[in-house]
Amino acid sequence: MIFLASVLNYLDRQTLSILAPTIQKELGMSDVAYANIVNAFLVAYTISYLISGRITDKLGTRNAAACFVGFWSIANMLTALSHSAASLGFFRFMLGLGEAGNYTAAPKVVSEWFPKRERGIAIGIYTLGATIGATIAPPLITYIATGGHWERAFLVTGAMGIVWLVPWLLIYRRPEEHKAITESERNLILSDRETVEATSETPQADWGTGRAIFSQPAFWALMFARLLTDPLWYFYQTWFAKYLAAERGLSQDQISISWVVFLAADIGALAGGYLSGILIKRGGAPASSRLRIMLICACLTPLSPLVSLVPGLNPALGVAMVVVLAHMAWLINLSALVVDLVPRKNLGTVFGLVAAGSTAGGILMNNMVAYSVGSYGYGPAFIGMAGLHIGAWALLMVLLRRYLRVEQSEFKTAVAA
Repeated sequence: MIFLASVLNYLDRQTLSILAPTIQKELGMSDVAYANIVNAFLVAYTISYLISGRITDKLGTRNAAACFVGFWSIANMLTALSHSAASLGFFRFMLGLGEAGNYTAAPKVVSEWFPKRERGIAIGIYTLGATIGATIAPPLITYIATGGHWERAFLVTGAMGIVWLVPWLLIYRRPEEHKAITESERNLILSDRETVEATSETPQADWGTGRAIFSQPAFWALMFARLLTDPLWYFYQTWFAKYLAAERGLSQDQISISWVVFLAADIGALAGGYLSGILIKRGGAPASSRLRIMLICACLTPLSPLVSLVPGLNPALGVAMVVVLAHMAWLINLSALVVDLVPRKNLGTVFGLVAAGSTAGGILMNNMVAYSVGSYGYGPAFIGMAGLHIGAWALLMVLLRRYLRVEQSEFKTAVAA
């Protein structure tokens, strides 16, 4: 169900970028106005991250997820009423307020139901929903909006979220309350949860207050890692279709070919969690295993400038696929680090604060890309994405060094036992 929520989450947000050429023409919007509307979404997304985590911790995953999905689905449907850049920006702002909650509720579901060795692949599966949503969005949205009826695309995708609410409310329960699992399964889940919290990488730290959270070097490492690297993903979501139209000469219908880039993101979402899971099952310490996979990913993202430099559309799409695949595998493991690190009772709050760095980076990226496109084209934007992941990986290694030492010590003790 959280996989399906993530599919809908990305269908709803991608609707605007896919139809941007048509909507910009009809509403008389410039690229700067488009960037401002995207930023309105991201500002709301950032605000939502700051509060949705606390809401998730207070309401619980079941009720919080229902509230978030219902809110953003209604906002997406109302976008069909847009008649100007201002009204479009308002409805996208409301969409952002709801959508961020999906990514504070989802990791808490993972923390409630999955042991460490399975968290990477679990996060990969629900994140796969996001990338599948982005993959199917170009052809699906283009088809729904056939004949210039762009409003219909917002109505249809928003209505899907309302339908999602019914099975979610019927199905989801915490392990302590679920009647479909055996007592031995329940005991396994709960005992693993207790072990995870008892052996947290900062066992003496209290993550329960704002001051304590902000005093943790691990928090700043994870937040800045999102801030530095997530702009690459936002760029491909919101600007890549426009790049294909502006510099590769594709029409509105031909832009649907961008689905192949998001297909690569699908593969990266699964591969990232699967590969780190293999290393853990083979005896690797969880954080060290995840950071090894992240290093490989960081070495692939510098290929980004080639997207605008290679001749021909197919080579450009191929390079973009490699870069997006690497980023998504990176993101899965970075998200798993947060779930590994933070006690479950505060996970929603901390995950929201960390993810706020993501949207802050996206806002900065949008402003720079809007300026770059107007003055120099898309080339500098692709160059700017090249070294972000290497820098973030080095930052993680420095600020998480205490945790890595504790983890290695606990890991050696466990092996000896």
